[in-house]
Amino acid sequence: MHNSSGILYIVATPIGNLQDITRRALDVFAQVDLIAAEDTRHSGLLLSHYGIKKPFFALHDHNEQQKAALLVEKLQQGVHIALISDAGTPLISDPGFHVVRQCRQAGIRVVPLPGACAAITALCASGIASDRFCFEGFLPAKSKARRDKLQNLAEESRTLIFYESTHRILETLEDVEFVFGGERYAVLAREITKTWETISGDIISRLRQWLGEDPNRTKGEMVLIIEGKPKSENIEFDGQALKALQLISRELPLKKAAAIVAELYGYKKNALYQYGLEHFG
Repeated sequence: MHNSSGILYIVATPIGNLQDITRRALDVFAQVDLIAAEDTRHSGLLLSHYGIKKPFFALHDHNEQQKAALLVEKLQQGVHIALISDAGTPLISDPGFHVVRQCRQAGIRVVPLPGACAAITALCASGIASDRFCFEGFLPAKSKARRDKLQNLAEESRTLIFYESTHRILETLEDVEFVFGGERYAVLAREITKTWETISGDIISRLRQWLGEDPNRTKGEMVLIIEGKPKSENIEFDGQALKALQLISRELPLKKAAAIVAELYGYKKNALYQYGLEHFG
């Protein structure tokens, strides 16, 4: 395994259930000289569970740019290094980008090991289209910046995937509903692969309400998956239906007017609502 120049291994680790480690990952841990970890204490528990003892190198968001050159230097000296994050696949909303980029620029071999990733694991079980998706990581912490970011994604037709924290999930869903409307379908996957794993889906307005009813529903690591904006349907609406929509929307919110006309004339309320937005302002 040892050559004149070291190899950087990008190793995915379990996101909850320790049995999700791969045999190849354990082999690499046993053979490398050093493990670069986001939190050495946290990762130490994982390696201890499998009886592996290796020196650690702390690499996290606050020191990566400064420490990347040092890791490259070690690799050039023949040291083999495994790069891991606290959980899941490194670089996916976790440190490692600067190290990998400098390694590739320096001609150092980078070997990725596939494994757990919360975003993909949640998407597979969401029931939302998975053929085209857009991973956005964590949204901004402040509501104004968060809404601005969501506004930039409002026309995105691909499935949207976000990570979110316990203390911000309700505020985030409020902003999602404000920007996207409450009718889009969304899934919240919480504590994936862990004891209290839950995967809950509903339209955004009802999902937000359901979460707010029990504080336990907002605890843990979260992946929020939202369906992309539906493509406009080329529906030929009856003239009477459109007249009714226009008249009712003068007295009631457009969303309510669309629901009433949909029930009266047998159309989809979302299609009528979209028509109203485009033609009635």
